[in-house]
Amino acid sequence: MPIKTTPIAAVLALTATTAFAGGLSPAINETPLVEDEIVAATPSIDPAYIVVGVVAALLIAASVGNDSSDTLMPIALN
Repeated sequence: MPIKTTPIAAVLALTATTAFAGGLSPAINETPLVEDEIVAATPSIDPAYIVVGVVAALLIAASVGNDSSDTLMPIALN
């Protein structure tokens, strides 16, 4: 009987190592966790519009304040 047991032992040894190597269950692929990127809040109004508005307000105030009606104009008597 030792002649029959040697090939059976060899077959069992080879099948046992392949059973542990791969298995029959499908591979589990875990998706990597993706962290959300933190984005700084952007202003709703462009700062250039604020600057243009302030400059326009200053020009309007300067033109209203520079009224020439209160200056005395010489009258030419002929």
